Amino acid sequence: MSLKRCYNIDDLRIRAKKKLPAPMFHYIDGGADDEWTLRRNTSAFEQYQLLPRYLNDISRVDLSTRVLDSDLRMPLLLSPTGMSRLFHHHKELGAARAADKHGLLYSLSTMATTSLEDVAAATTGPKMFQIYIFKDRELTRELVQRCKKAGYKALCLTVDTAVAGNRERDHRHGMTMPPRITPSSFFSYATSFEWLFNLLRDPDFRLANVAHRVDALGNGAMGLIEYVNSQFDRSVTWEDAAWLAEQWQGPFVIKGMSTVEDAKLAVSIGATAAMLSNHGGRQLDGCPSPIETVAPIRDAIGNQLELIVDGGIRRGTHVLKALALGANACSIGRPYLYGLAAGGEAGVDRALTLLHDEIARSLNLLGCTSVSELGPQHVRQLNVA
Repeated sequence: MSLKRCYNIDDLRIRAKKKLPAPMFHYIDGGADDEWTLRRNTSAFEQYQLLPRYLNDISRVDLSTRVLDSDLRMPLLLSPTGMSRLFHHHKELGAARAADKHGLLYSLSTMATTSLEDVAAATTGPKMFQIYIFKDRELTRELVQRCKKAGYKALCLTVDTAVAGNRERDHRHGMTMPPRITPSSFFSYATSFEWLFNLLRDPDFRLANVAHRVDALGNGAMGLIEYVNSQFDRSVTWEDAAWLAEQWQGPFVIKGMSTVEDAKLAVSIGATAAMLSNHGGRQLDGCPSPIETVAPIRDAIGNQLELIVDGGIRRGTHVLKALALGANACSIGRPYLYGLAAGGEAGVDRALTLLHDEIARSLNLLGCTSVSELGPQHVRQLNVA
């Protein structure tokens, strides 16, 4: 299946599975425990109906919006995802260039395999940096200063990873960082010819933003869960989040919340936006899907925060449902990573093109010409027994 014959995000997922060694694919594709939350993130969209209105002039369509002080060509962000070099040698730079081409905001993870300075130099589009509050607070402070100097528009604090989720697929398929070929995984690596060739050509999997300060991988390959648990600070509180917001003094996002109570606390410490997220179902299994949390949080806090739905987006109609329920934008992780694995920068471009066309088409079919027109009159929740 060529990229041109990938007609939706699931087609890109199928192509990615064929391209990647099993450990890499299942690292993208998997979730925690029984993966109930992973599945629910997408299936929950099915409990909402879109309510089209007809005989409207839809000869024009405008998908543009403004989020995080950035003008975007459509209400979509690229979520921060760690270690993109695992999936394609174009790594974070390929994804950032595709986002720039589509006029979207690209989010870079602290755990990226490309430095924040290199990503900033590669494109002129808006960027957000995703950060953790490490045990070493000076490392966190240093990253903030580097982001300011490099011109990042927003800072995003992930709050749901103090302890790593139980991602059993990683254990089952032998996922380590950096990748390690074992007897049990040899066949999977050996048959992923293009990926293996580029591994031999460019074996650099360093965590580029923290490698100079964090040497967790200095003794060789280690499990990702062990890495997370060794570096992240379980004592972080809302006071630390307030300190970080003060350090940044710009658009500040809390990523990982799902409750009204946490949304109110985010407002109180100076956040300007919330990414409603459960880490793609990779942390706590059994928590609500992001789409289910939008309306209650919007009703509780009004317009005090921009709300970004992060998780489960696979179709343009998913984006429209989220906006109609009160979100300002949506954010995608797996969809563009499937594209990256399927074809590097061109694959990410294909993923974003598909979603753009779906959003535009569905918006017109809904009887609207602009995403700003979307509201509760366009969506209805099904009665759930």
